[in-house]
Amino acid sequence: MSAPITCDVAIVGGGLAGGLIALALAGQRPGCDIRLIDGGPSIGGNHLWSFFASDVAPADRWLVAPLITHGWTRYDIAFPAHARTLKAAYYSIESSRFDAVVRAALPEASVMLGRQVVELSPTTVVLADGARIEAKGVIDCRGPADLNALELGWQKFYGRELELAEPHGADRPVVMDATVAQHDGYRFVYCLPFAATRMFVEDTYYSDGPELDSAVLGTRIDAYVAARGWQVEQIVRQEGGVLPVVLSGDFEAYWRSGGVGVAKAGMRAGLFHSLTSYSLPDAVRTAALIAKSGLVEGAQLHDLLHGHARAGWRRGRYYRMLTKMLFKAAEPEQRYKVLERFYRLDAGLIGRFYAGQSSMYDKARILTGKPPVPVGRAIRAIAGRA
Repeated sequence: MSAPITCDVAIVGGGLAGGLIALALAGQRPGCDIRLIDGGPSIGGNHLWSFFASDVAPADRWLVAPLITHGWTRYDIAFPAHARTLKAAYYSIESSRFDAVVRAALPEASVMLGRQVVELSPTTVVLADGARIEAKGVIDCRGPADLNALELGWQKFYGRELELAEPHGADRPVVMDATVAQHDGYRFVYCLPFAATRMFVEDTYYSDGPELDSAVLGTRIDAYVAARGWQVEQIVRQEGGVLPVVLSGDFEAYWRSGGVGVAKAGMRAGLFHSLTSYSLPDAVRTAALIAKSGLVEGAQLHDLLHGHARAGWRRGRYYRMLTKMLFKAAEPEQRYKVLERFYRLDAGLIGRFYAGQSSMYDKARILTGKPPVPVGRAIRAIAGRA
């Protein structure tokens, strides 16, 4: 049996949360010996992450700045009865760039890809090939734990990056185009102009079930693109996914289901926006917290991250209430009206909402005025009787 690999911190899972923790430690704790372990061939997989400038605190912008591949100063939204351009910096990160930046920040030996994890504890990781890593602390970032501890809806998406025959003429993203036919809950199309003839088009749904039919969504993307007169020369890249949105649940049961006593981050820790499934703001905050703490011991990391995630769960109570209203107080084909009303509000409020940093005034303002759903159903939904 070969000697175990030793290190300070072993990060299991090389997605957004794990990669950002590795970057933060490399930048803030250069003496920290890290192992970043993932079963896939690359860091970050096949993904595109987008975020608003207001999602990231000024002190943490150094962490995401090298990752950005595209940026805009405005974005559009469109609904059947309301359209608007909002002035706000908006950025996208491509996973290929994420992979390159994280690799460049770490010694070659620190990146362990194509390695399957079969067992882990607060201080050890055992791989399928028999290798054993002994760390002062382990952080599990492998994605969701047991979702049965939570009451969920689902955000489902399928997107294609397209090379077009002619320039599309768009100079800013369309973050939500809900003028499309409503299927399977609240549906909208998301468009990002990467270059004059390059457009990313994603079909997104807030649905009651997690089933994702890429072929059907691909056909709808084809129809959307054709309606705009765009001729596709090549599909450059495609991705799809299903993310949980949370109505209610038992946080402690969810945390334990991911491994008793093991430090966790990202989706596995419940660190994502309950309504949007948005995880980048939490991933950045968590990575910065770990790096600033200077902690590497397994028990200390567990307590730090458990407290951080539990506080986030408590702050997320308001967003879970809104999720209940969206899913239980509105008929599926009418859910778009909730977002249509939301996007009539102040741009600063909208930004704070996406960052999960809504003020008390914001929370009151969102609920003030004529509701876009039946009042009785909204009350029953909030009370858990819908």
